[in-house]
Amino acid sequence: MTIRAKHLILPLGAAVTATGMVGAALTSPAVALAKPQPTNVSLASSKSKASDTAKFWSANGGRQLKAATRYSNDSSVSGKVKFGGSDAAPNGKTGVVPPIGQEKVTPTKVKNVNLPRTIGKVFFRVNGKPYWCSASSIQAKYRNLVATAGHCVYDTDANRETLDRWVFIPGYYQGKAPWGIYVGKSAYTHYDFAVYEDYDSDYAFVTVYNGIDARTWKDRGRLGDNVGGQGFAWNQKVGQPVYAFGYPAGPHPDGDKPFTGVTPKWCYGTTKPAGVTARYKAEAQIALKCSMTAGSAGAPWIAKYSSTKRLGYLNGVTSLIGDADGNGRFDFSTSPYFDSETYSVYRKAANLWSGSIR
Repeated sequence: MTIRAKHLILPLGAAVTATGMVGAALTSPAVALAKPQPTNVSLASSKSKASDTAKFWSANGGRQLKAATRYSNDSSVSGKVKFGGSDAAPNGKTGVVPPIGQEKVTPTKVKNVNLPRTIGKVFFRVNGKPYWCSASSIQAKYRNLVATAGHCVYDTDANRETLDRWVFIPGYYQGKAPWGIYVGKSAYTHYDFAVYEDYDSDYAFVTVYNGIDARTWKDRGRLGDNVGGQGFAWNQKVGQPVYAFGYPAGPHPDGDKPFTGVTPKWCYGTTKPAGVTARYKAEAQIALKCSMTAGSAGAPWIAKYSSTKRLGYLNGVTSLIGDADGNGRFDFSTSPYFDSETYSVYRKAANLWSGSIR
């Protein structure tokens, strides 16, 4: 596919830092850890801090949750998007970790796409204002892991600080948290994102405490026990079909606003290499034809998705959106290519216990 000279690339937020083992409970091919090691930082390092965060979002009937808006950068940049010109490629053996409760997931052809129970919104504050991104629960030894975009966890504009009061709410709908509020404990991402703000590594894996009921303040248990968790895949062939599930809400460049951010939407298509030469240093990403706007950052890209089981394999997260033909409408999304280095970050995070804040 050729791209005209005029197109728009929009970062779906700000960003920076993190890293990360999947233990014996998760079997997978041996992969050497990337050098340098993944980076990790604390979000809510103590039960008291986690409790304060949960109370902040649940207070007054979820007022702060309702006030949150999609997280996006106010400025867009021009840059070259070369479909087929990317450096995205395997750097080791292909590997997969199965979804929670599923040794094997078979793609199912159905007329209606059933949304996965694992998806939801991550909420946080930037300069005191509440925002959200998209995210999903994924497989982990202690069933406590969330995958999203790196810039939905780390604030690149604030000298590598994590975003404030970070929580994940699966199935979020208009101030309600049907499965509970899950406060982030530790975040992990690639060294290159933490240090160089390299969007080729714009992903993060966050361990979360047990969920808290927003009304009764009771312990809701582990995230993966409540909503399940997608599998994880890396070093996969570019060109396979995937679903992307997110909460878009922002307008297109031409002002049209087809999405509200209230309910999740999805895109389906075949991935292709995408080299984005812009300040995001994204030369090894993959792209998907998709009209989602701001708010979809962190949306899970799921391969071999079973619409009956609502499970598949996480093989990307939405990083950037763009307007390839320059007509004022976003028409594609990009994701970092998940390779052996991505797996090493995931593996570190997926082995760590969080526990309850009660």
